Amino acid sequence: IAEIELFILKRMKEFTLGDHASVFKGSGFNFVGIRDWQPGDRMSNIDWAQSSLNNFSPLITREFEQDSNAAIVAVADASLSTRCGIEADLIATAIARAVAAAGLSAMFFQDRFGVVTFNDRFEQVAAARPRIGRSHLLYCIDLYRQSVLGHTEAGERDVIVGIESQVRKAALVPVISDFLFPDAQHILGELSKLNAVHDVFLLMADARFAYDVPRVSDGWIDVFDIESGRTRVLSRREVGRLADRATAWQDEVVRMAKDVDLDVVRVGLDRWEMETALVEFTAERRLRKM
Repeated sequence: IAEIELFILKRMKEFTLGDHASVFKGSGFNFVGIRDWQPGDRMSNIDWAQSSLNNFSPLITREFEQDSNAAIVAVADASLSTRCGIEADLIATAIARAVAAAGLSAMFFQDRFGVVTFNDRFEQVAAARPRIGRSHLLYCIDLYRQSVLGHTEAGERDVIVGIESQVRKAALVPVISDFLFPDAQHILGELSKLNAVHDVFLLMADARFAYDVPRVSDGWIDVFDIESGRTRVLSRREVGRLADRATAWQDEVVRMAKDVDLDVVRVGLDRWEMETALVEFTAERRLRKM
């Protein structure tokens, strides 16, 4: 997290310096201008000196701009497939880094950040309501870690219902997953419906590295599916093609996502790839907020 925070500081410097767009008007500290008084305006915002120039008819009120306080709800995949990987590098690591990048980006823009984790049945495992602050971000990341380790029990509530229960207004919803679901098209359809209310886009963890297994001398290999619990015997050639098949599946998910008007950003374990994805994510957020 500290490493991600350091290069976020470097890459986001150009975005955080100066003013950034806000659609919220209110009792902030940034003076925008003056206008005629309207019912509901605070008396403390009345510019009495300016109002006296036109004999207090109408009253003139000062208008301020406050920093945006939009909600971001990261929907993170904690299914068993995210525990797969090579040595210490797991798919869950890439997802956790993406959650941290999204959360730190929200923290710099003073936005509320929350998280919803889900299992292979697209059911909510755990959730944290959107709040502001670095300590809350660390809690969200730890909550995701606990979900991956199986220290939290999944309920029967659908993820879409879980997201709706976390936010009352339109929110930014990055869905972070490897998308290795057998019913990916159905899930994308549900997310597309959610996109009509909230701003949903996909952060796809590149899973190729987890299936790029070393070459073996055996002609036949027993392969265990961690989510379905089934075992299958594959030839050495088929095992060698697992990485290509995982990439082909994720490419197909990207195509299906485009068909239902969902944007996709791919993230991986490589630091520079993550940095590039972060810049894309930040630029996308600024575009959507404006």
